[in-house]
Amino acid sequence: MSRMSRVINIELIRKDTEQVRRALAKRIPDIDLSPIVELDRRRRSLVQDLDGRRAQRKQLSERIGRGRATGEDTNALQAEAAPLREEITRLESELGEVEERLNVSLAELPNLPDEIVPAGGKENNQVVRVWGEKPVLPSNALDHVEISTRLGLVDYSRGTKLGGTGFWIYTGMGAALEWALIDFFCRTHIKDGYEFVLPPHLLTEECGYTAGQFPKFRDDVFHLQTAPNERKRFLLPTSETAILNIYRDEIIPWERLPVKMFAYTPCYRRESGGYRSEERGTVRGHQFNKVEMFQFVAEENAVEALKELVGKTEQLMEMLGLHHRTSLLAAEDASASMAITYDVEVWMPSIGMYKEVSSASLARDYQARRANIRTHRPAKKSTEYVVTLNASGLATSRVFPAILEQYQQEDGSLRVPEPLRAWLGTDVIRPPAKSK
Repeated sequence: MSRMSRVINIELIRKDTEQVRRALAKRIPDIDLSPIVELDRRRRSLVQDLDGRRAQRKQLSERIGRGRATGEDTNALQAEAAPLREEITRLESELGEVEERLNVSLAELPNLPDEIVPAGGKENNQVVRVWGEKPVLPSNALDHVEISTRLGLVDYSRGTKLGGTGFWIYTGMGAALEWALIDFFCRTHIKDGYEFVLPPHLLTEECGYTAGQFPKFRDDVFHLQTAPNERKRFLLPTSETAILNIYRDEIIPWERLPVKMFAYTPCYRRESGGYRSEERGTVRGHQFNKVEMFQFVAEENAVEALKELVGKTEQLMEMLGLHHRTSLLAAEDASASMAITYDVEVWMPSIGMYKEVSSASLARDYQARRANIRTHRPAKKSTEYVVTLNASGLATSRVFPAILEQYQQEDGSLRVPEPLRAWLGTDVIRPPAKSK
C-alpha cells in the first residue's frame, strides 16, 4: 500500500467535489478543496508523463542492448537516453514533492459528518434521550470537592504537590470507590463478549497520525524527550489510539468480524487553558482513568454497532442510578475523526450542568484508511477497509464526582450505588473518625 492510501478517499473528492465540500462545511464553513483538487490533477499528470518517459527509456535500453549484441554503434542512442534519464529524475522529484503536499493536505481534512449530524458548534447539539429525574438533594448539599474532602476521598493539595495543577490523589475509600468503578465497567464488558486488552501507555508518533489525532491535535498530548536515534513517543491520550493501531497494516479475516475489544488505561492530556469553576476537582485534569470500548466491523453493520455502544454506555449509567442524557453532537463539537458522535452526559447538581462521561462515535473507514486495516469479503477479489467505532465505557473522573453529588445524604454520609457495594464492602461511606 502506498502512503496515498492512508488518507481520506481522494477518489471521492475527485468524483464529487461539491458533495464533499458541502459535507465538510458542517465543520469548516469556509472549506476550499480547490488546492487539493489541483494537487491531485498535477499528480495524475506527472504519473502519466513519468510512465511515458519510462516506457521510452525501456525501449531505448532494449535497442541499445540489441545494438551492442550485434556490434552496432550505439553512441547516438546513448546520447538520446541521457536527457531522458535527467527528465525522469526531474519528474520523479516533482512527483514526490506533489504527493507529499497532497498527502499532508488530505491528512489534515476531518472526517465527513454523517447526514444526520447537525452543522455548526455545540449550540446545535441535539438531546435525543433523558434518563431519570434530577435528584432531590438534602438541604445542606455540598459540591463534589467539598464532599470528597470531608469524607477523605481525594487529596487535591498533595496531588498538586506531586504533579502540579490538574493532578489529584484518590485516598482511602476514595481510591476504593474509583477502583470499584473500573472493576464494574470491566466485568460488564467481559460479560458482553468484549476482549480485554492492556496496551502500552507510550505510543509511537505513527499511532497518533493513524487515529487522526495528529497533526491537528499534536500539541494536546505529552511528548517524550527521546535520544537522537530513538523513535518519538507520546503518552496515550485515550486507549482508542492504542486499540486502533493493534491491527495497523493488517488484514482482519472476514470470519473474525466484528472484533470487539476494550481497555483500561490512565489517559494523559495537556488540557490547555484555564480551569473554569465547573471543572474543579476531578472533572478536568492531566491524568484520569478510563475504560474504552472499540469495534472493527463491516460497513453494513456500522449503524447497529454504534447503537450497541451507545446502549452499553447508557446501561452503565442506569445501573449506577445516575441521572443523565444522551446528545447527538453537532459537527464542530465532535472529534474531527468521527462521522457521528453521541455524548452521554451526567447531571452535576452543584453547577446545574450536564458533563460528558462518554463519547460513542462512528469513524466509518476514516481511521481504517489511515491505518491500512482491511478485510477480505468472501467471493470478492479485492480487500476492503473495515469500519471502526469507539466509546468510553466509562471515564471515571466525572462519574466519581457525579456519584458524590447525586448520592450525598443529609447526615453528611454517601450512599454507595448498588453495583459497587460488594467491592467496597459497605452501603454507606461516612466521614473518617477524627483522631484524638
